[in-house]
Amino acid sequence: MLFSDTYKILHSPCEGTFKDRGSKFLAFAFPVKSEEEVKTILHDLKKEHYSAAHHCYAYVLGIGQEIQKANDDREPANTAGKPILRSILSKGITNTLVVVVRYFGGKLLGVPGLISAYHEASTDALNQGIIIEKIVCEHYELIFEYEQENEAFRIIKHFGLKIIQHHHTENISLIFEVRKSLADTVVKAIKEKHIFKINFLGQF
Repeated sequence: MLFSDTYKILHSPCEGTFKDRGSKFLAFAFPVKSEEEVKTILHDLKKEHYSAAHHCYAYVLGIGQEIQKANDDREPANTAGKPILRSILSKGITNTLVVVVRYFGGKLLGVPGLISAYHEASTDALNQGIIIEKIVCEHYELIFEYEQENEAFRIIKHFGLKIIQHHHTENISLIFEVRKSLADTVVKAIKEKHIFKINFLGQF
């Protein structure tokens, strides 16, 4: 499978609902970047909906959806967290948390009913959201002497690179951003000059 240098995320938080036999399922979807952010949102929602019977959730993190976690919060195993997770994955998005808060209506829904309810609520929330595509970029530091400045900027202009930082000391240091799919070509072109020092700084 060829690597894609794009990924999809929610643009902003969104909400959905589902009702079945008196039980109300309130779904809240959030764009998130870390598990710490997930913990903060969960804490706030539990505080806001303190009288709810359950706070079930799932989240996906990482450009390649590397981190996937689900929690049933005392509902029968795999009846809440997994259906919520499937809703997220079906949208092809990442860096997303969905929490479904259940207010119990007095009647048991059974395993199939719970699976359907949590899936419907989370899907409803995600259907209200705007999904945007992000490009995976890499940052590099380019170091060179003053007499190589014109050549450095010729390369930057040729590839349309975005300069993040620009420092002048005894040498010139630039930090630039390049789309991942173009990175190997750019780095090769720079190294072929044999007049620059280049350092990989990370993927964003």
